[in-house]
Amino acid sequence: MTQLHTPKASRNQETGRLSFIRSVSPARVRFRGRGGGRGTTSTAVPCTFSSVSAPQKTTKRSLLVTSAVLSSLALTAPVSYAAPSPSPSATPPANMSTVGGERLGQPGTQVNLAGGVPVLPKGLSARSWIVADAESGDVLAAHNAHWRLAPASTLKMLFADTLLPKFPSTTEHKVVPSDLADVGAGSSMVGVKEGETYTVHDLWLGVFLASGNDAVHVLSKMNGGLDKTVTEMNEHAEELQALDTHVVSPDGFDAPNQVSSAYDLTLFARSGLQKKDFREYCSTVSAKFPGETKKNKKGKKVRKPFEIQNTNRLLRGDIDVPVYEGIAGVKNGFTSKAGTTFTGVAERDGRVLLVTVMNPQKKVSNEVYKETAKLLDWGFKASGKVEPVGELVPPKSVSQASAQPGANPSGAASGKNSGEAGGADASDKPGVGAASESGSSGIGIAFAVTGGLLVLLAAGAYLVNRRWPLPDLVRRRRD
Repeated sequence: MTQLHTPKASRNQETGRLSFIRSVSPARVRFRGRGGGRGTTSTAVPCTFSSVSAPQKTTKRSLLVTSAVLSSLALTAPVSYAAPSPSPSATPPANMSTVGGERLGQPGTQVNLAGGVPVLPKGLSARSWIVADAESGDVLAAHNAHWRLAPASTLKMLFADTLLPKFPSTTEHKVVPSDLADVGAGSSMVGVKEGETYTVHDLWLGVFLASGNDAVHVLSKMNGGLDKTVTEMNEHAEELQALDTHVVSPDGFDAPNQVSSAYDLTLFARSGLQKKDFREYCSTVSAKFPGETKKNKKGKKVRKPFEIQNTNRLLRGDIDVPVYEGIAGVKNGFTSKAGTTFTGVAERDGRVLLVTVMNPQKKVSNEVYKETAKLLDWGFKASGKVEPVGELVPPKSVSQASAQPGANPSGAASGKNSGEAGGADASDKPGVGAASESGSSGIGIAFAVTGGLLVLLAAGAYLVNRRWPLPDLVRRRRD
């Protein structure tokens, strides 16, 4: 498969930098379509919610009693973020998750404006958005960051982060009818055909560039089925501490109770960008995708590829949206329920920013990209000047490792273990550890050394979190 236009940096080999992310899992291309990115070229559709008609005849007394009961329950019931509500609310809840900081759980815009800090862009209409430093994890500003909304195809970032490590890119798969049986009607499609053979590399390009739900379903079936894939995605979201997210359909297609948040989508992007393949796919502008096998005029079977282009308008450009300077991915989406959603990463002057925008209310072409570009511009101007309002948290495993007794954020082991591991007694006799009063030999020293190494690893993980490099990040600029 020949790629037509991929930034050179995206094809480089791994740099070998440390990353604290561990795998939790074992080692449309239609403008009117639902569930994919290409719908973003048309006028943005405001989010819609299901409603239940009220009874025609209702007494005042019953209304008052119902209101009183609901108010009482609201005051006494504990707040829980474990299970999603049947449908997102029309306004942000008063109490949202506080993962990453108390202020991120508050409704409305959160930013620390002070002398020298530029004011936020005017005209932002998104229901939710976030601006964060991709490496340090600092959240520079946010608006309803933990509001649980329909994610559309931006959920494919979690899908990719969960499944990418499972299959080598050269693995081939012949598509059978059951692979595509559950693709939702009206889904965005890259053009996967039954009976044809594709490489995993082909399928991932279909996922990222064309937002192909058909490619997502094929990869899910290769992984053991949709249910297994959804379970693993939910488990991985929990490991990343993306607690606003509940996956029902791996492709982001509208489904009851399927929600995420601007905060969680940003965590997915940050985690995915640690993977070389993820960086390559999300930064590829255009590529050749295998077509359907047909007979030519001479009766010979031929299979001609066709071009697919990335639906990320900040990466590819559009009539009313120029390519954003420094853009390097990540993923866009659109459904009738989610509206337009987008997470983008860009680098400028050594700073790498992540911005997620969910469901702009302005009915303007490409509004999600325009608001993202405004927030990126603000973020680059505000970086180093504005006091963060929160942070992108590390995965659970890293948080637990850095919290172990003796873990020192400065990178040094605790004094006792350091002394035992490097004390003079250990070298009194060549090849023999110093014995304790109870008769223990070098076993104690070995345990001390091992403990010291574990502490250093935990401290190293903490440091990586506080300054998380994005190795080999594509740093794309205008030609």
